[in-house]
Amino acid sequence: MFTGIVEAVGGIGRVETRGADLRLRIDAGALDMSDVRPGDSIAVSGVCLTAVDCAADGFWADVSRETLEHTTLRTARVGTRVNLEKALAAGSRLGGHLVSGHVDGVGVVRERQPDGQSVRLRIEAPAALACYIAQKGSICVDGVSLTVNAVDGARFDLNIVPHTAHQTTLAALSAGQRVNLEVDLIARYLERLLNARGPDTNAGLDEDFLAAHGFRSEPGS
Repeated sequence: MFTGIVEAVGGIGRVETRGADLRLRIDAGALDMSDVRPGDSIAVSGVCLTAVDCAADGFWADVSRETLEHTTLRTARVGTRVNLEKALAAGSRLGGHLVSGHVDGVGVVRERQPDGQSVRLRIEAPAALACYIAQKGSICVDGVSLTVNAVDGARFDLNIVPHTAHQTTLAALSAGQRVNLEVDLIARYLERLLNARGPDTNAGLDEDFLAAHGFRSEPGS
C-alpha cells in the first residue's frame, strides 16, 4: 500500500527482455535504499513492483506481460524518468490517499496550460473509469496523489502546484503523453457494495439511502 506522495524521481537504467516479460533496473535517484530488501514493494510511476535485487543506488524488478499490457511500462526506455515511493510503513503519515499500486488504466494528456504559478492538466481516462472520477475526489496519476478539480465526461482537470511539479515527473508532461491512472479505492468498493445488493435494490440508491448508511447528513442535522 502507498500514499501517492512521491519520495524521489529515479530513472530506467537498463531494460532486459525475458520472453514476454521485462526485467528493469531502476536507478533510485535520491530514494533512500538503506532499508529496502529483496521482496519489498516500490511504486514506480504508480506501478507496484517487487524489488528482486537491491543496491545502494537502485534495484531490479520483473515486469509481467499483464503489467506491461495495462501500464506505461510497456514503453519504458533507458533514461525514462519515474516517480518512486516505498511501501507505506505502519504508523506513517497518510499525506495523500490510499493507493494500491494496481493501475486501473492508461490515460492521455489532452491539454497543458499555465495557471498562475501552477500547471493545469486535462487528462482523458479510459471510458470505463470515468464513473470513478469525481470533482474534488482523489486520483493517482503516475504514482502521484492528486485532487480532481473538474470533470467533463471521461476528461478531468488537475492543478499541479510548484512543489509537486518540482518533486515529480508531472512537470514534464505534455499533450499526447500517456499516464498511469489508479482511481480511488473507496469508489471501487462502493461499486462492489452496490452490485452485491443486486439490480433491483440498486434502484433504491437515493439521498435517504446515503444518509442511512452514513454517506451524508440527515436534513437539518
